[in-house]
Amino acid sequence: MDDKGKTRAAVERTGLLKSYSAATRVLAPALPLWLKKRAAKGKEDPARLSERQGVAGVPRPAGEVVWMHAASVGESQMLMPVINRVYKQYPDVNLVITTGTVTSAEVITPQLPKTAAHQYAPADHPKAVRNFLDHWKPSLAIFAESELWPNMIMEAKARGVPMALINARMSAASIERWAKRGKKSGKALLEGFDLILAADKQTADGLSWLTGREIEAAGNLKDAAPALPVDKPELKAMKAAIGRRSIWAAASTHSGEEEHIAQAVVEIKKSRPKSLLLLAPRHPERIDEVQAVLDKAGLSSQRRSDGKIPTPETDVFIIDGMGHMGLVYSLAKISFVGGSLVDGLKGHNPLEPARLGSAVITGTHISSFADTYMGLLAFDGAKRILNPKHLAPAVLNFMKDAEARKKQADAALKYAQSRDAVLDYVWAQLEPLIPGAES
Repeated sequence: MDDKGKTRAAVERTGLLKSYSAATRVLAPALPLWLKKRAAKGKEDPARLSERQGVAGVPRPAGEVVWMHAASVGESQMLMPVINRVYKQYPDVNLVITTGTVTSAEVITPQLPKTAAHQYAPADHPKAVRNFLDHWKPSLAIFAESELWPNMIMEAKARGVPMALINARMSAASIERWAKRGKKSGKALLEGFDLILAADKQTADGLSWLTGREIEAAGNLKDAAPALPVDKPELKAMKAAIGRRSIWAAASTHSGEEEHIAQAVVEIKKSRPKSLLLLAPRHPERIDEVQAVLDKAGLSSQRRSDGKIPTPETDVFIIDGMGHMGLVYSLAKISFVGGSLVDGLKGHNPLEPARLGSAVITGTHISSFADTYMGLLAFDGAKRILNPKHLAPAVLNFMKDAEARKKQADAALKYAQSRDAVLDYVWAQLEPLIPGAES
């Protein structure tokens, strides 16, 4: 809200934004075909394609509805503490959570409270967005990170829906593109938000410049996420199967990293022949590619999706599914956090293993979580390797020195717990927009 406590006005439809809306209207007839092609590739849920056209899959509940939108798994998980806070403090408020990927739906749906529903986000076509808004009639819309879909924003604001952008994250390159190609349009879209909170100072400075309005760096909400859930029966069964073997994890790995990780396994086995790697690729659909890398390295592997558990002969146990990282980090007291080992990657959240007592190892490519890693490194809560060849020695050092491993893991956990205040601060700014909140 503005200084007078009123919702900001409708978005100014600049020439660029008018052209965008016109182009999406022209392309609208092709939307069903596009969705079917994506479904054939496993990128859409065939049974729920209508939701992408804004046609709701469930009835609208009576009462107030708050709409929260996130792009994918990471952003939706980041929203969970906010979702739970709304449910706890405003149990009469209904929630509809939209995401854009199949995996995000699979991961977030089981975690939602009983007053929340998951829907796939409407495609950013005017008719699809209107269908969605006509059905849900939200009293508040909360967008996460960098989800600036013009039609969503313009249509919601045209109906007077208060809007918040939380955990806003934009690279310097993204802000520069807005500046070159449509600063006026970018400013118009951002002015549609009644509240903007940036995840980091770089984003806050860039958005402040772009909007001419002071944007706060509230901190990264991903730092405040609770410990990942763990399937306790599976954890017990895995511990029984693994026994006293030395275990480490390579989590959220990407193409180009598994070759280095496989070589690290080979090197580690020279000193610890019974060691076991838990390998969790960031994108499980890459499983055949990952399997080929392990086979080429001469490593024995099994897949969780086959219903197997590790045997004494298993070198690598592959977690080829979503929503199981709590299990991985609970089993492995040493975790290499992927997305950080080769050029072009930007890192993943190191506080997930930290909250479950696992010592953190990372590569150098960590720009997406630079602030978090800098804090961890300052607390001696993470080990950063400068070269992929250093991965095996770093893991072996922790395997051989349990005291050093525990000291780093404890420091990481302490730092992670210190970040919980981010949620409290974000909530204090967001709560006045919640329907039924006292002004």
